Order: sequence, then C-alpha cells, then structure tokens
Amino acid sequence: MFTDWCEACEHRVLPAHPSVLAEFLADHPAADGTQRRRVTAINAVHVGAGLPAPGRAETIRQLLSTARADRLSRLGERVAQVVPRIPVTGWPVGLFGRRDALILTLAAAGLSFEQIARLRRTDVTAEDDALVVRVGEAWLRIPTEDVNSVDVHSNWIEVLGFLDRYPSTRLLAARLDANADLTAFADHARYDDRSLLIPIDRWGHTPFAATPLTGQSVAALVRAHLTGQAPVHRRPPARRPAVRAGAAQTVHIADIELDQDYYDRGIAARRNAHTHLADVTDILDGIEDDADKLLADLLVVLDNLDVE
Repeated sequence: MFTDWCEACEHRVLPAHPSVLAEFLADHPAADGTQRRRVTAINAVHVGAGLPAPGRAETIRQLLSTARADRLSRLGERVAQVVPRIPVTGWPVGLFGRRDALILTLAAAGLSFEQIARLRRTDVTAEDDALVVRVGEAWLRIPTEDVNSVDVHSNWIEVLGFLDRYPSTRLLAARLDANADLTAFADHARYDDRSLLIPIDRWGHTPFAATPLTGQSVAALVRAHLTGQAPVHRRPPARRPAVRAGAAQTVHIADIELDQDYYDRGIAARRNAHTHLADVTDILDGIEDDADKLLADLLVVLDNLDVE
C-alpha cells in the first residue's frame, strides 16, 4: 500500500522521508494498532535495505501515540513558561542558565534524557526558523513556536565559542557580569565530536576534556526546573587582593588558649607510637633477608636452566 501510494504521489519509496510517512498515515486513517503495524513494516524494509527507518522520527512516534503527544504538549507548555525566566547573564547563573535552557528545549521536543546527554556539537544545527537535531539515524526539527529554540541554542554556542577561543573562566565571568554581547563568538565555536552539553562545577569551571553529562544528570536538571526547585548558583567569594612586595603588612596575633591536657595527650600518643612501632625495623630487616634468599635461589635455578 505504501509503495503504490508513493508511486501515485510521486514520492520516493526508499529511503522515505518521515514527512512522507506522516502524509501517508494522514491519507490512510486507521486504528492506532493498524497504523503501528504499517509503520513497523515500512521500518523493517528500510532497515533490511541498510537505510534509516523513517518511523523512528519523533513526529511519527507522536502520530502513533496520542498519550505521548499529549504528554509532550503539556511538557512544552511548561517549558515555555520556565525558559524565559532562566537567566542568561550574570556569573555564574548565566552560564548554568544558558546550558539548562537548551536541555529543557530538547526535552520538550521529545528527546530522551540519554539522547540529550549523548549529543555532540555536530548533531545540532540552526536553520532559519528551527533547530535541527540528529538523533541516531533520524533528524528532528524543533520549530521556534513556544520557545525560540534557535536563540536558546545560540546562547549556549556563544559560550562554547568564547571558551574555544579564550579558555578563561575569569574572562567569561566578566563578560556575563557586564551583559556583554557574545554573538560574535558563535562563529568561533568548533563543530566537532565533542559533547555539546558538559558539566559545570560550582565555581563555573567546565572540564578541559569535553566530558558529557550523564542521562541521570539531565533528568535531575529537567525535573528540578519543571518543579520550581532549580539549583541555586551563588557567586564565588571574591579573591583577596595580592600583597605587593615591600608593602607594609599588619600581623594579627590570635590569643588562643589551649586545653590543659593538650600536651599530655600529644606525649601519650607519641609514647604509644614508639611502643607499637619498636619492632618495625627488625621486621623489615627480616623481610629484606628473605627477599635476598629468594633472589639467590632464583638465580641458581636460572643458571641451571642455562646450562641445560
């Protein structure tokens, strides 16, 4: 049926684009079970021919599952409320906010937590009005309807581009604190096989090696933002100014009163250590003698083997 329909509509049968399969399902309405069997058959033919299965695309999965479509719709509505409130400036909240906003956008599009964690820089590209994500052998198009997915992706790519050119957390912090324009650094981002989404420590440092987030970490971040319990990222304490050589320094002497038994406990601890470790030297000497004997016996054995 699918082959005949493609020939009548002048569509390519192998490989079939997911949009073509979606159009086919719309032109041939049936029960959910029937539609799933049709898609399974079409996928099997593609896999057998060594081609990507069009039925694995997110759009097809939503067509076949009303419950999944409803769940993603509710998730998208919630993400559309949360993402605009996530800060993209300031240190370090802006750094975390740019990354987490992209994670939420991808989750609302239907990607699993593991799929989000495995994304590489080359897997996500921006077009005019949509974000295109490669998931396995399929491509997912994320439009800019509820959330401007292109801007969300660009905000994070700007950070990666800045760090690719200037791997300095202090410089990035100054830019985010000043709400400086980072759009020019998006062109400096290197699109390669490095992980797109990486962990960030509490000081705002990213790993030198592009270590990916785990699926568990992605799930925890999504759940925290959607439940209103997003992590609080406080500003690191300011560094103390360095004292110049030759500058006058004020020495503060603290008046500390030690416990009366402080020295007695120290002396007792040293006495116990001296008692328990008194035989250590003899034990080590014995071990060394045994090792010498074993070595001598081994040399004798080796000499005999050489003679034979």
